[in-house]
Parts: sequence; C-alpha cells; structure tokens
Amino acid sequence: MPIKLSELAAHQPLQKVILHSLEMALYQVSVLINNVEYYVTDEQGEFIRDISPLHIQKRLDHLSYGDMVLRHTSAYDEMCGQPEKLASNMLEVPYGKNHLY
Repeated sequence: MPIKLSELAAHQPLQKVILHSLEMALYQVSVLINNVEYYVTDEQGEFIRDISPLHIQKRLDHLSYGDMVLRHTSAYDEMCGQPEKLASNMLEVPYGKNHLY
C-alpha cells in the first residue's frame, strides 16, 4: 500500500522507517504507521528509491520517527538441491540517524 512522502508529516512521529536493500546499490523505503506498512512514493506515485540508505535518510530528515531499520532478504538460500525454505531469512538491522550529510 503506497503513501506519498508529502503525507508523512501528518503521521508524525512515524512508528518505524524501513530501508529495503533491493540490490547492491538500490534501496527503497517504507514506513510503519499504526502497525500498517506503507511504501513511500513521490508526488507522481513512483517509489522512493536511492543508491544508499544515507541518501534516503537525508530525504526523510524533516520527519520524526521512532526507529529506522535496514531490511534485507536473501535469495541465495534457494540453491539447487537444498531443501525447501520453511521460514523467512529476513534480516532487520537498526539504522539510526547519522547526520553525515
């Protein structure tokens, strides 16, 4: 379910900001509001994506939130000959405000 970046201010403080690691240098952002996860879009409806978590963090600097995490799910445990995956291998790591920009 999407939510526009401009609409997030009305939901402050955000419960959680989730930075999804999609590829080597591609990250996408979602937020948790009242225990519902929303993918963040720009005004044209395009998902907010950037080349690093720090770039996304900079775009959200004007917002207040409880937690920020980096989330990654690996496809590499689905190798040939391995048993079927029974549980998620999702990794979620705390990622605080860095102020490095």
